[in-house]
Amino acid sequence: MKITVYGIPNCDTVKKARTWLADHQHPFVFHDFKKQGLTRETVAAWLAQVPREVLVNKKGATWRALPDERKAAIVDDEAALALMLEHPSIIKRPVLDKDGTFAVGFSDAHYQQLFNS
Repeated sequence: MKITVYGIPNCDTVKKARTWLADHQHPFVFHDFKKQGLTRETVAAWLAQVPREVLVNKKGATWRALPDERKAAIVDDEAALALMLEHPSIIKRPVLDKDGTFAVGFSDAHYQQLFNS
């Protein structure tokens, strides 16, 4: 099983996910997308499985700081992809890649379900 956790290290939700994986003996690779960046292919793969409404965090400071015109322009996956590549901190965290299946955010119950199936 190959597990990658995408996020930023100081995010509390990312910390919870990393702790949960370590506590449950699931080895993983952490990808800091602010430092290591993201590729168009990676974000496109996420969008193929996860709706942009889930991936784009409209509750965070990055979204709130965007001009209204930019927010209004996020009408399709291509626009969302461009925004996420330009502002990685707008991505809801963490994004978990478990053998090519993606999950966004963290909850103990959701991770239990993902790793017990």
